[in-house]
Parts: sequence; structure tokens; C-alpha cells
Amino acid sequence: MIAAPAPTLANVAEHLRDDEIHVWRLDHQQSRGRAPLRALLATYLGIAAEQVVLAEGEHGRPALAAGLDPTLGFNWSHSGGHALVAVGRHVAPGIDLECLRPRPHALQLARRFFCAEEAAALAALPEAERGAVFLELWTAKEAVLKALGRGLAFGLDRLSVASADGRLQLRRLHGDDAGAWQLQRLALGHGLIAALAWRGGERRIRLGTLASDD
Repeated sequence: MIAAPAPTLANVAEHLRDDEIHVWRLDHQQSRGRAPLRALLATYLGIAAEQVVLAEGEHGRPALAAGLDPTLGFNWSHSGGHALVAVGRHVAPGIDLECLRPRPHALQLARRFFCAEEAAALAALPEAERGAVFLELWTAKEAVLKALGRGLAFGLDRLSVASADGRLQLRRLHGDDAGAWQLQRLALGHGLIAALAWRGGERRIRLGTLASDD
């Protein structure tokens, strides 16, 4: 990953390559809604933020409205006061972010919603480690579902993810070839867990941070 400081946003956006996905980390305030997302996308589109119109997909995934650059794909996620935005060309990225916090019922949730093998792997871990690994699996699954343009109603047990040696692997995806997918853990630190997914070949991930407007 290549860190990109906030002042270089316009330059980085201008040079977005087809073999890259840019991931921007920014502060999130519920009161601002999607305004920061529109401002970021406007830089990539080369237009004013008020000209960025978003449409809702069948399952709620935001997309650029008709008339805007159809090659630009994006997705975003927020948790607490943090947000991530993934942007790429000729790709539909999915990204998910969660704040790390105690999950005393992680194993029960995994047994209810995850695949049997995922729940078994979680059960084999020391209890103190289960919350973080549960969130790693959860964010990975969410990222894949977002890239698919689907929601949780698709079924978290219809895809299988493994987490080992600092890497994520999509092992099974109902109705699709899991081997055609890329799944990446994003190293953010500071109690945050995030994953990025897309269908297609490998791409370079450029991770940057945008300064707060406050």
C-alpha cells in the first residue's frame, strides 16, 4: 500500500490507473450524510460536488447516476467517527469497516449466521481472540456482498471466508467462482478492522488519509 497525504488528492485522483484501487480514510459525521463522499467523487470526476448525483441500486448500494462517468466504481463504509471510500475504474469495489469492540456473543452469532467451518474455526480460538477474528470475517463477507451489489439478505452462510497468517481468502461464493475474486485486509490500526473486495485480477491498493474539514 502507498500512503497518499491529503493535499495530493487532486493529483492522485487525476492519475487513477486501471490496475489500482484508491482507498481514502476520512472522518465521519452523521450530520453531514454523504456530502464528504460526493466531494471526494467530484475530484475524480472533475466536476463540482453539487453535480455528483447518486442513485440507489436494487439492494441499496450507491452508484453514480446516469450521465456521469460509467467507468468509475466506488463504495464506502463508516463506523463510529471513521469512514473509508474505495474508488476504481472498470471495477465494482466493496469495502466494509468496523470499530473493534468487545463481542461477548461472537461465537453464538457465528454459529447462527456463518458457515459451519467458520464457526468451528472461531470456536477453536481462545475466547479473548474471537471478537477480532469474528469482525475480520464479518467485514470480509460484507465487502464481498457490497461488491456483488447485494445486502445481508443474500445470506452470510452462502459465502465462506478464511483468515490466516494476516491474509483473507474467499473460499466459496454461492453462484460464482470464488477464485475470480480478490479479498484484502486493510491495515488501519487504531482499533479499526476493514476489508476490501472486488471481482477481477489483482490491483495495487493505494491507501490515503483525508484531513478533516473542521
